Amino acid sequence: MRYLPLTADDRAAMLGKIGAPSVDDLFRDVPAAARLSGPVEGLPLHMSEMEVERALSAMARKNLTATHVPFFLGCGAYKHHVPASVDHLIQRGEFLTSYTPYQPEIAQGTLQYLFEFQTQVARLTGMDVANASMYDGSTACVEAIFMARRVTRRAKALLSAGLHPHYVSVAKTLTHFTDDEVVTAVPVLTDGAPGDDIAALIAAIDDETSCVVVQNPNLFGHVADLSELAARCHEKGALLIAVVTEAVAFGAVRSPGAMGADIVVGEGQSIGGGLSFGGPYLGLFACNHKHVRQMPGRLCGETVDAEGRRGFVLTLSTREQHIRREKATSNICTNSGLISLAFTIHMSLLGEKGLRDLAALNHARAVQVAERLAAIPDVDLLNGPFFNEFTLRLPVEARPAIRRMADAGVLGGVALGRLYPGEASLANGVVVAVTETQTDEDIDRLVAAYEEAVSC
Repeated sequence: MRYLPLTADDRAAMLGKIGAPSVDDLFRDVPAAARLSGPVEGLPLHMSEMEVERALSAMARKNLTATHVPFFLGCGAYKHHVPASVDHLIQRGEFLTSYTPYQPEIAQGTLQYLFEFQTQVARLTGMDVANASMYDGSTACVEAIFMARRVTRRAKALLSAGLHPHYVSVAKTLTHFTDDEVVTAVPVLTDGAPGDDIAALIAAIDDETSCVVVQNPNLFGHVADLSELAARCHEKGALLIAVVTEAVAFGAVRSPGAMGADIVVGEGQSIGGGLSFGGPYLGLFACNHKHVRQMPGRLCGETVDAEGRRGFVLTLSTREQHIRREKATSNICTNSGLISLAFTIHMSLLGEKGLRDLAALNHARAVQVAERLAAIPDVDLLNGPFFNEFTLRLPVEARPAIRRMADAGVLGGVALGRLYPGEASLANGVVVAVTETQTDEDIDRLVAAYEEAVSC
């Protein structure tokens, strides 16, 4: 049957109701030159299900995937090993069917794993309380900016130059419809601390600043101490929002809460989630207890019932569908339920020691790769301290070099020219991410690919 099985009489009745003479009249605002005048050339009108599967599979085979070639891409999405038990458990019917529970949740099983997830995120970030997740890291970041405005009653947000440009873009898009002023800067590939602009941020904080948003480790892999920045924010009555896009870093890098952050947001994909370039991903959101009533999203709590038995409840739900609109702190409809469950299962399997061991393995492999790449003539390693991601300056433009590596079957990193088009000062920069998944053979092929690419 057709997707919308309407008869001619059905269509005529609907068009008559809205006063349109024909279906074509609904598109009168679209210029005639932009409308299709017939079938798309090369696209068949009809194909069987098997034919469609074959055609789409053939298209998919043209892509270089993370599972088939040496893969060193990062910049916010990372290839980590996810145990098969994670995928097995989240596909149980009672979990899979409640991927995004839109209703105010009452199921004890769902509430319990969300409570455990919140506990894990709070401990990882060093904060008092975490919510039941957000859509992804970028939307969590802009929700934190909105929260800072509500707390401080100010409207100027300072965004670090080391913040992921996609996060910056989302912040600019959503604050376009609010009173928030977003102040950004172009990153500088400083030797030893690429993208680090903490000194500039401290100097820019004034009495109108609601928050300072800084990523740590930043887009370029640089790891910084945020303690002084936090202190200066608090002196001026502003909040410090720390962003973490690589969740495995929590196993090695001092927590943002321990450095004085007021709000911590981030992307949880690295733990329990596959790459899935674009989603579904997992937004993390945590804050100090005193700001909990301004936190967006859902918060599950622990209680006891009338008979003294342990139970779980939806303690706070600040979306406008649940409470008076003028009191709502978010229009986020729900949490990323299934992905947060995957995060919780993977974290439970790892445990604290396992996460620290995994982080140590990532760092050790990254150091090994960085040293070998830096030994290539005219290739400069820009980072001082880093976790599992670092920035190189090549003697040639990075985008064509990375393209040549891809043609040779090696995904060698993210060219900064792709993330910052038009910024000539970043054109030779490339960010390389290293995880536990790369083999010695992968690393050998990566080094060989760089040697060939930079010599052209």
